[in-house]
Amino acid sequence: MKQFLLFTLAAASFAASPVEPVNHDRSGIAIKGYDPVAYFKQSMPVKGKAELAFEWMGAKWLFVNNEDRNQFVSAPEKFAPQYGGYCAWAVSKGSTASIDPEVWKIIEGKLYLNYSKDIQHKWEKDVGQRIAEANRNWPGLHK
Repeated sequence: MKQFLLFTLAAASFAASPVEPVNHDRSGIAIKGYDPVAYFKQSMPVKGKAELAFEWMGAKWLFVNNEDRNQFVSAPEKFAPQYGGYCAWAVSKGSTASIDPEVWKIIEGKLYLNYSKDIQHKWEKDVGQRIAEANRNWPGLHK
């Protein structure tokens, strides 16, 4: 319960003003440096390399190899996580929150990230409804 309250308070603090369209750190790196293509190709999160960075939507995306980088460059919308890489559950609740790149799911060919395993379990209880609500909320949450 304590983790849920902390998450709710943290998420609420972001809801006051629109966020950047891509969740990135202070260095501008998206999804904490993980390769978005690796989720699809290797079925696991893998840290990318800074020397293979590509800038898209105001953030730097890192990749494990040139093949992944080239695939992303040719179709970034296919590989980028939904909701700019913010927590899918938070977006479904009308807010945004950071993510743990190790907590992910691919559903119908789309990558979704969550804040924690506990939050992901809540999201998965009614994933169809959560995605529908997040899809409605997301346009009003970012710049």
